[in-house]
Amino acid sequence: MAHHTIKSSYSLLVERINKFPQGATPSKLLFKILEMLFSEKEAELVALLPIKPFTVIKASEVWKLNIPKTQKILEGLANKAILIDIEQNGEIKYALPPPMAGFFEFSLMRIRKDIDQKVLSELFYQYMNVEEDFIKCLFTQGETRLGRVFINESVLSNDNAIHVLDYERASEVIKTASHIGVGICYCRHKMEHLGKSCDAPMDICMTFNSVAKSLTKHGHARTIDKNECLDLLDKAYDHNLVQFGENVRNDVSFICNCCGCCCEALLASKRFALLNPVHTSNFLPEIQTESCNGCGLCEKKCPVDAINIKSTEYKKLAVIDENLCLGCGVCVRVCNKNSIILKSRPERILTPLNGTHKAVIMAIERGKLQNLIFDNQVLWNHRAMAAVLGVILKLPPIKQAMASKQVKSVYLEKLIKRFIN
Repeated sequence: MAHHTIKSSYSLLVERINKFPQGATPSKLLFKILEMLFSEKEAELVALLPIKPFTVIKASEVWKLNIPKTQKILEGLANKAILIDIEQNGEIKYALPPPMAGFFEFSLMRIRKDIDQKVLSELFYQYMNVEEDFIKCLFTQGETRLGRVFINESVLSNDNAIHVLDYERASEVIKTASHIGVGICYCRHKMEHLGKSCDAPMDICMTFNSVAKSLTKHGHARTIDKNECLDLLDKAYDHNLVQFGENVRNDVSFICNCCGCCCEALLASKRFALLNPVHTSNFLPEIQTESCNGCGLCEKKCPVDAINIKSTEYKKLAVIDENLCLGCGVCVRVCNKNSIILKSRPERILTPLNGTHKAVIMAIERGKLQNLIFDNQVLWNHRAMAAVLGVILKLPPIKQAMASKQVKSVYLEKLIKRFIN
């Protein structure tokens, strides 16, 4: 009977997690991971929570508990980095982040004694690096991606720099952040427990704004200032790490400094390269054939194996596969012959405005829009409903039609037609 109860609690939690666009593919490994991160009672309670940020009052109504007891539970979940607590319009709200980027990473962003991080790392590795479904769905489903690559700013020429918008610069994300935190790199920490990590810096996982405020408040990340964070960015450049951050223009919540051997985003880029799992930068490297001597350094340092050395009739040359290239600029930085320059991609990569915009587009593409529209928080919050509909009304007609079909709403169809006409 106890086993049946546990199974039911975690099954409901999996259903709740998968209402959000960035879900988690059900498997035995997933259940083992959740059982390590959530108690049975926590799983039961979190499964009931709204998708949109909610107040303690809302949680108490959903859980049918008094305010003090609800507050204690919410703070306990935030202390475990299962929930994040954020301030909106002077009011504290809570939200369940997705597994990735979210509470999976948070569980390894610091050394903890309350969970066996070695066992958890082994489970994560099996779930993400051996089983394929979760990572494939996370990075390749739909057109809008979880994250995007930032160009290595140290290799930009004056001409290149003119074409880089502020939100495309990791340095600008740092300079404009309201809060900054740094923690242990989840990916390399996981690999360290398996004896597979590289020697890249570990304490270099950057979080920003409201997410950083929550994680630093509860000790899952260390508060740093902008100067220290910019120094860490330079350190990442020195180690030829790729900056992979949240795929939004405003209020970026994270930038990971990724290696090609440990980090999930770059491993996905290699495993599912033809499906374009990561949004690239708006640049491509170009080989200067006259000066390239085919030394192979760029091939060795490319984090996603997008460069190969080919022998021609006269000499060896580096050749770039533009379909695999992230446009990170690492190859430009390491070339000691200055034989690689950056050129603009033929078409710019479009980036969602903010988290709401991204969530709505991803929900439409993944057939989950109805979960956002009919989430019990949205139904009772006109501002939240307006935010979701506001994003939909600004979408191209094809995506508007997809949205309308998903929710089968006459009201939504009339809104869209009114906006178009």
